Amino acid sequence: MSRASRLRKIATPAERILWSQLRNRTLSGYKFRRQHPIDRYILDFYCPEARLAVELDGSGHAYIGRQQKDRTREAFLVAEGIRVLRFWNDEVRENLDGILQAIWYALEESGQRDHPSP
Repeated sequence: MSRASRLRKIATPAERILWSQLRNRTLSGYKFRRQHPIDRYILDFYCPEARLAVELDGSGHAYIGRQQKDRTREAFLVAEGIRVLRFWNDEVRENLDGILQAIWYALEESGQRDHPSP
């Protein structure tokens, strides 16, 4: 399967909610990309400035086989110097402010530059 065919054109409801808060430098001026390819993986959201990936997981990620694939993927990304934050889709709907704050803290820990708090 080619990389282009793996890109999803239709976002999940949780992705649409989070993307509305990350796009157009809305989160303290940080630039995010949606469905960003890194090697053989497609990241849900990626901030190149901070080398931060944000992944949203649905119920399919609760299965053992999928969890192993997620660990392999995350190990690869960490080896590439990319930090990964994972959240459940339900968390986006139930605690969006908490997720945005966690993302902002991770961005600030990258030490790239000072941004105002969200």
